[in-house]
Amino acid sequence: MKTETTAGMNRTGMDMSPMDSKELVVGARIMPPSSAGDDSAIASVMAHYARREERVGTMPPPGTLKGAVKTALQALKGEAPLVLLDKLGERLAFERAGSRLWKGVLAKFDALGSFEGGPTREEIELIYSEESEHFLLIASVIRMLGADPTAETPLADVHGVASCGLIKVVTDPRTNLADALEAMLIAELTDNDAWDVLIEISQGLNDQALMNQFIAARAAEARHLTMVRTWIKASVIARANGDHANMVAS
Repeated sequence: MKTETTAGMNRTGMDMSPMDSKELVVGARIMPPSSAGDDSAIASVMAHYARREERVGTMPPPGTLKGAVKTALQALKGEAPLVLLDKLGERLAFERAGSRLWKGVLAKFDALGSFEGGPTREEIELIYSEESEHFLLIASVIRMLGADPTAETPLADVHGVASCGLIKVVTDPRTNLADALEAMLIAELTDNDAWDVLIEISQGLNDQALMNQFIAARAAEARHLTMVRTWIKASVIARANGDHANMVAS
């Protein structure tokens, strides 16, 4: 896989056309804005809609939580059961997306190979396998609590939208393995913090066996993050050194 950063006909900067750039600056100074005032009007409209009591989604109605009153949710007070289920829904959605992202990284590896200090196929496969296991773990916990793992919770919706950019980077045919790993760093950072929060709010379930599984998943995610950080550092060094002698065959 080529890791060098090459110069080409990048025309996005103003310096590519000094004469036109001067005219652009002059035009910006003499042409008045299309409307009076500043961005306060836009902010006012955004505030108006933000104050509306409308969320990106809702939790399933209590009636669908079959047998929930007989589960560990009894140990939680107030809105805590719904908060926990919402967070579990978010984790489920993110682990599903994470496994698909790593599958995309694997496709990059197979197409382009790796680089000196980069991941092996076995390492990528291991992370993909563990992400898939975490997805199944969360799905089973949601079922155990009497809820429906196929329901998309509000936080699941939010994280699904937030991860769209990562999917675009990994699946873009113009990106290479190193580019995909940059996207995965964002995913793994989010994954690690989200598991921390989930473990914290799950304390009230008083289920040590479940907590042990969550803690083990958190440890695996920490290992994933360390690996990705190491690979990204190696890719930057490889590009800076122009070292392409040691390529891992796909």
